[in-house]
Amino acid sequence: MRRAIVGRDEVFDRAWQQLGRPGPVLVEGPAGIGKSELWRALVAHATQAGWLVLSCAPTEAEAELPYAALADLLRPLADRVAELPEPQRAAAEVVLLSGDVREAVDTRVVGAATRALLETAATGPHPRTLVAVDDAPWLDRPSERALRYALRRVAGLSVLVSRRRGRGDPEDVPLGLDEDRHGSRLDRLELPPLDVGALHHVLRDQLGVTLTRPMLVRVAREAGGNPLLTIEVVRAMQRLPRHPSPGDDLPVAASMHHLLADVVAGLPSASRDAVRLAALLTVPTLVDLSAAGVPAAALDAPEEAGLIVVTPTGVRFTHPVHAAAVRAGIPPGVRRRLHRRLADLVADPDEQARHLALCTTTPDPVVAETLTAAADRWHSRGAPDLAADLHERASQLTPVEDQVRLGRRRLAATRCRLDSGDLPAARQAAEAVAADFTGDLRAESLLLRAIVAWSSGEAGQAAVEIGTRALAAVRPGSALAGRVHAHLAVFDDHTESARAHAEAAAALLDGRDDEHDLLAAALVLLFFQEVRLGRAPRTDLLERALTLEGDKPSWLASTVPAIWWKSMDDAERARGRLHQMLGRAEARGDEPLQHELLTHLGEAELLAGRWDDAEQHVAAARDLGDQLGSGLVAETWLAALLDAHRGRLSEAARVAESGLRLAEDLDDDWCRRIHQQLAGFVALSAGRMTEAAAAYTTLAATIDARGLVEPLSMRFEPDWIEACVGAGDLDRAGAVLERLYDRHRRLPRPWTILGTARARVLLDSATGRDPGPALDALTAARDAVPPDVLPLDRARCLFVAGMVHRRSRRKLPARQALEAAVAEFTAIGAAAFAERARAELARVGGRAPTPRHLTPTEDRVARLAARGRTNRAIADELFVSPKTVEANLARVYRKLGISTRAELGAAMTRADAQT
Repeated sequence: MRRAIVGRDEVFDRAWQQLGRPGPVLVEGPAGIGKSELWRALVAHATQAGWLVLSCAPTEAEAELPYAALADLLRPLADRVAELPEPQRAAAEVVLLSGDVREAVDTRVVGAATRALLETAATGPHPRTLVAVDDAPWLDRPSERALRYALRRVAGLSVLVSRRRGRGDPEDVPLGLDEDRHGSRLDRLELPPLDVGALHHVLRDQLGVTLTRPMLVRVAREAGGNPLLTIEVVRAMQRLPRHPSPGDDLPVAASMHHLLADVVAGLPSASRDAVRLAALLTVPTLVDLSAAGVPAAALDAPEEAGLIVVTPTGVRFTHPVHAAAVRAGIPPGVRRRLHRRLADLVADPDEQARHLALCTTTPDPVVAETLTAAADRWHSRGAPDLAADLHERASQLTPVEDQVRLGRRRLAATRCRLDSGDLPAARQAAEAVAADFTGDLRAESLLLRAIVAWSSGEAGQAAVEIGTRALAAVRPGSALAGRVHAHLAVFDDHTESARAHAEAAAALLDGRDDEHDLLAAALVLLFFQEVRLGRAPRTDLLERALTLEGDKPSWLASTVPAIWWKSMDDAERARGRLHQMLGRAEARGDEPLQHELLTHLGEAELLAGRWDDAEQHVAAARDLGDQLGSGLVAETWLAALLDAHRGRLSEAARVAESGLRLAEDLDDDWCRRIHQQLAGFVALSAGRMTEAAAAYTTLAATIDARGLVEPLSMRFEPDWIEACVGAGDLDRAGAVLERLYDRHRRLPRPWTILGTARARVLLDSATGRDPGPALDALTAARDAVPPDVLPLDRARCLFVAGMVHRRSRRKLPARQALEAAVAEFTAIGAAAFAERARAELARVGGRAPTPRHLTPTEDRVARLAARGRTNRAIADELFVSPKTVEANLARVYRKLGISTRAELGAAMTRADAQT
């Protein structure tokens, strides 16, 4: 292969070395410099080395053919498509044209399928897997998007990409290869001009020509060392009556297009039409050229001139520059006539639509309808951006008096922009339609604009304000009005208005068979908002919505049932719903939804006391948020709340402060509420009761201002009461207890059972009442809540009981309660509360409970870890796996009541002393 790429040994070796690391390699340079030759040589070398090679070499004409490049690249993996989840399997079959389109393919599912197939390739039996793309700028947009998505997420691949780049070309790197990809670094190879010796070999091999050295030097200088340009200059010289003498000018080499234009101009008329038609076809075949009236003999002259290569079935240009030069040289009027000629003969309806779009200049309803049908097909195949272009072209060709079809086509283009993820373009298109039309067309465009505002996180109440304008434009009582109401029920954070929107949506969409998804969402939202307003939960609404959903959760309010079950302390049901949805979102490549679900899972597991699981979900959400480039507010807050529960208060406090500043900057009420609660919990955990009471008082005011009677996921009143009692504000504590009793009477749950009992004991003790009855009620409350439900709340009940017994000078029950509290806090890793309980125990005159017994394996692992051994070193010494070491250490931490390896030595010393 080195012999085939004259003068490129050094750059070949460098590229091959980089590909073996692995790491992305970008080969770039001007047209004709030899990028494709080097690319083909590296691909061939990888194949000979036993690598799995996945490659594609798109052309300019194929850039408008959805998934043409991706199909070529994934074809070697076609036998693995059957193993994919159903949505991904259907998407891969659409890409590979191996199955029928039964339903619309989401572009995100194509990306997920591409990722899954590349992951199987990366972990397969081959020594390495090479993904190779030649002429990356000519990738069709759907292929480019799917590859960009997958390559960023799949580790262990070698990636080789080439692209033409000259002066004034964009600086951005194809496929995002310059982004952080699993720690690998992009190696950019700029191909230099060839020297005279290398060009001598090129001319001899390609043209069978040997020039004198002086002439070769002149040609090399004229062509700037570009091998393709050198070949064309020499070909031009051969067409001259005689070779140029030393004093004669050489054929002008300043522009490849000028040289090739002369070649095309010198062809016979029939041959000139033949190459022009071939250049305008996406995939030029002999059948199509023959149908266009091209005789076989007409292809001889351009083949002899080196422009094309004729195969048994079709025609290909010897270099992409040749095809581009031919197209550039076609006069506009001639070009339109040729496109019309091709539109009348090609059999493929999508190819026909492309030619019609390029040859029609005045409104034509038939052509517009043809383009619309093609756009719908492309959208269903997961190419919404290309479909948007066709819809826009169809609208341009729609007679202006047909306002309904004109508006519908512009709206369809807007939806396609939204589906492709191009939010700025979707925003602009929606605003333009809203400005140009009235009635339902204006309403639909404003609804799309509101969805863009919601999806892009525009500041303040933008989505609500725009949705309200949509509602003003829509026909009252229509299904469209119901759709607008359903969306506003999600967008609006004011509880009463959100409830009213949900109620209106449910009424307007009920009985419409084509609106099951939105009706289910409206029913769920109506149920949810009524509960938040303090009304009795109408679970029949929830059950009906779940029945309408079947096994496909409605996208608009899909997490609400899980939020409800989480709030009712039905952790298992919430967990099941969220994991089911997460599996579907992963299968469909819906990463924004995955991100949302992971944060919900993190909070659900935190409330359920499964903090290790919560930490894993929060970490996964943060990683995904980094990839998406989205805000990290929810997962950062959750991580800080987890830190606070585990006693890492300083970091949690910093997050609370920065979150409150962000909430003020954005005027985001939800952000404000969660960080006010975090600030209160951090202060309470640190024993700063006055500060905690102030934070919870502010939180309550924020909640009340939104009309939230039942803030389902915010369980702050028991902590508020504890803070008020600690700060000596007993009147406020009593008022808050009445507020908590209202919540419990309205909606009794395990957390309200424990919270009211705990708060009653604290307040009775602080006000001098006999705490005996309240302590009995506290014991009954603990007995009523199973041990695996709300372990932190149960332990805090023991802590409160121990404090009250100590203040009443009942040492034995105080010691027993506090020792039990320390043990339960320690078991779940609640370090801050465990420390407070130990301090109370010390005031009683007792000592911390003896750590639970370590098994022999746990003891050996703990002692080696205390000496500074790594998990790998411990695993090697004990002949176990690193995962076994990690699991044993986790149990050791729980039993010893510690949270870091740094505490291990002292904890083992204490355990030895107690033993």
